[in-house]
Amino acid sequence: MTNHYYSNQPDTAHEYRTFDFELKGKTFRFTTDSHVFSKATIDYGSRVLIEAFDDQELPEGPLLDVGCGYGPIGLSLAYATNRTVEMLDVNERAVELAKHNAQQNHIQQVEIHSSYLYETLNHAAYAAILSNPPIRAGKQVVHEILEKAYPLLLVGGTLTIVIQKKQGAPSAQKKMQEIFGNAQVLLKDRGYYIIQSIKEE
Repeated sequence: MTNHYYSNQPDTAHEYRTFDFELKGKTFRFTTDSHVFSKATIDYGSRVLIEAFDDQELPEGPLLDVGCGYGPIGLSLAYATNRTVEMLDVNERAVELAKHNAQQNHIQQVEIHSSYLYETLNHAAYAAILSNPPIRAGKQVVHEILEKAYPLLLVGGTLTIVIQKKQGAPSAQKKMQEIFGNAQVLLKDRGYYIIQSIKEE
């Protein structure tokens, strides 16, 4: 188990690589490594989530990226929204890469640290929580991300996730509907669903 991308401390040899990728109108330089999620390029699901997310109607407050990996979602949204983005991942290798990628892309309004889901947080409440959840970690972990997001959101705040239909999007949407009383599919693209719930009260 130690060498999955959702492991706490992968013990495999490092295989660093660096590539450029445009997100939100900015060309980012990302450094990745072995045993982090989507090490060769920005995965398509994250790209769709980044492009679909809009903070214009959100309350004032920070964003939270759960399972941030080496940082594409959190860093691009920090750049695009000019909000503080807290970025969490259980994989300490990914966290160190995300910190490095923040520095090399000159993104300062981020708070990046290791945490299992929501165990360690810097803020009491968030304007939005985003996640490309670790499907391979199992349905229980994914649903824990959904369930525990609700009390952490400000009124008017959103939970937005990306998940493939074949990997449980309908189930996740049903769960979000139960928790929030609403769950809208914002976008479907190549089998990826962007699902969003709003905390209404």
